Amino acid sequence: MATVTLQGNEFHTSGSLPEVGAKAPDFALTASDLSTKTLADYKGSKVVLNIFPSIDTGTCATSVRTFNKEAGELDNTKVICVSHDLPFAQARFCGAEGLENVVNLSDYKNGSFGKDYGLNFVDGPLETLHSRAVVVIDENGTVKHAEQVAEIVDEPNYKAALEALLDD
Repeated sequence: MATVTLQGNEFHTSGSLPEVGAKAPDFALTASDLSTKTLADYKGSKVVLNIFPSIDTGTCATSVRTFNKEAGELDNTKVICVSHDLPFAQARFCGAEGLENVVNLSDYKNGSFGKDYGLNFVDGPLETLHSRAVVVIDENGTVKHAEQVAEIVDEPNYKAALEALLDD
């Protein structure tokens, strides 16, 4: 269980992020065309999981824009933005913003991604939503970087995530 704050007030997640060096847990998430995507669909590519509570908040939107610009231009890298938002809301946001270098996947059906990655809030006003986190996975499915953002309104450490992508 991790402790995360929202404007200084403490809340808790359902577990802890996967550790660096561990195999990333598989997932089954919903794409904008309502198909199911799994981690195996990205095997052979580096993956950035940009995880957040909702695309419709300022910090979450900023993280999607930033990763779209920075990591989306890297070779053999997929940026996957994960939230509980409906796939239609995710597609609407990226379409309106002209963001084409990120993949949006939704955990709206059963929340299993949040449970498996240990980042669902278990209390507080964002209960059941995902906490803000970044997980970088290499081509073989090994976690190279994991960051649980301590204050939910703060942005993740983009530099550390990008460096993990470049570190071979």
